[in-house]
Amino acid sequence: MGQQEKVATSLAGTVSEEISASLTAVDAELARRYPGDPGTRQPVHTVYVPGDFFEPGTLRSWGDQALAALDEHAPDAASFAAVLGIPEELAGPVHDRVRAKLEREPVEDLRIDFEDGYGPRPDAEEDEAAARAARLVSEAYANGTAAPYMGIRMKCMEAGVRDRGIRTTDVFLTGLMEAGGLPEGLVLTLPKVTYPEQVTAFVQLLEAFEKAHGLDAGRIGFEIQIETSQSILAADGTAAVARMIDAAQGRATGLHYGTFDYSACVGVSAAYQASDHPAADHAKAVMQVAAAGTGVRVSDGSTNVLPVGPTAQVHEAWRLHYGLTRRALARAYYQGWDMHPGHLPTRYAAVYTFYREGLEPAAARLAAYVAKAGGDVMDEPATAKALSGYLLRGIDCGALDTAEVARLTGLTRADLDAFASPRRGDLTVTAP
Repeated sequence: MGQQEKVATSLAGTVSEEISASLTAVDAELARRYPGDPGTRQPVHTVYVPGDFFEPGTLRSWGDQALAALDEHAPDAASFAAVLGIPEELAGPVHDRVRAKLEREPVEDLRIDFEDGYGPRPDAEEDEAAARAARLVSEAYANGTAAPYMGIRMKCMEAGVRDRGIRTTDVFLTGLMEAGGLPEGLVLTLPKVTYPEQVTAFVQLLEAFEKAHGLDAGRIGFEIQIETSQSILAADGTAAVARMIDAAQGRATGLHYGTFDYSACVGVSAAYQASDHPAADHAKAVMQVAAAGTGVRVSDGSTNVLPVGPTAQVHEAWRLHYGLTRRALARAYYQGWDMHPGHLPTRYAAVYTFYREGLEPAAARLAAYVAKAGGDVMDEPATAKALSGYLLRGIDCGALDTAEVARLTGLTRADLDAFASPRRGDLTVTAP
C-alpha cells in the first residue's frame, strides 16, 4: 500500500444539489422518452395474409408449403447450403434447425391485412371479414395454434378510408373482447402515416376503446408503417418519424418500412424498388436513429421476388432473399416482411446462420468481459449489452439453445437479460 492521498474539494455541497434540482425535469424527460428496449421477444419477420384468405390452418399451411419447397428444390443440408453459400460447418445445424422451425413454429408474427392486400370492399363484407378474423385469432390462441404475435393491419387515417379503418379496428377488437379478451400477442399496424396528428388520432381511437371496455390505459399498442417521404422528413425539415413516436404516447411498438410504397413515393422506378436501394437505406437509418432508446423497434421491408417456378428460378429468388436478410441483420434490422411461404426457408436460414456463425466469438467476448480477462478486444458495458442482446435474439428465434449459450458464457438467461437491459447498480452474475 502506498501513501494515502489527501482528498480535497472546493465546492460547497449545495452546488451538487442545485445542479441536480436544475436537471430534474430533464431526468424525467429522459426516462419518459428513452426507457430502453422492452426486453421482450422481437419476431424475426411479419407475414401478411389478406383478410379474406386467412383460415384456421393458414399458419400450418405456410409451414407445410415451405417444407415442400425445401424437399423439392434443396432436399438436404449440402444442397441447401450450396445454394445460399452457407459455410460447410454450419450446413447441417442450420438445415436441421430450419426444418424444425418450419415444423414447430413456421410464422412468428402474422398480420391479417385489411389494407393493400385486401383492398376496397363493400362495408358489410369487410365487417364480416373483420369479425371472422377476431374469432379465428381468439380460437388460435385458445387452442395453441397461434403465432407468438398476431393482429391486423387496418386502413390508414387518410380521409378517404379513415372511417373504414376505424370501423374495422373496432369490429376486430370488439370481437376479441367478446371472445374472451385481448391476447398478449396482439399487434395492430397503422399504415401510410404521413403526419404525427394521424398517430394522435389513432391513440384517441384506442383510448376510447379502452375506456369503453374498462381496460388499463395504454393496454393496446401499435406499429407505425413508414411508407411516405413525409414520414421521414416533414415540410419544416424535422424528422417526422421522431415526432410520430412521441405522438404515440408510449403505445408505439415498432416502425415498419414499406419498401414499395416508400420507393414509389420518392420516385424510384419499379425495376429498382428494393430494400437495399440507397433511398431505403436513408429512410431506415433515420427510423433507426429516431427509435433508438425509445423501446420502439425497427423492421425492414420485403422483397416482391417470389421463389416460385423451376428450381433455377427458385434458387435465384432464395439467394436474393437470403442476401437481403443477411444485409438487414448486419445493419441491426432484426425483423422484416415475408410475402410467400417460399421465403420462410431463407428467412430462417439467414437468421440462423447469422447467429450460429457469431455464437462462439460473442460468447467468448462476453465471458471475458464478465471475468475481466481481457483478450484481444477491450469491451465496455455498452458492448456487453450488445453481445447479450445478440445471444438472446438467437435463443428467442431458435437459432441457439439456452444450454449451449450457458456452457460457453457461464451465464444464465437471467444474467443475459440483466446485461441486455442494465439497471443502475451492480450486476450480480449467477451460475448456470
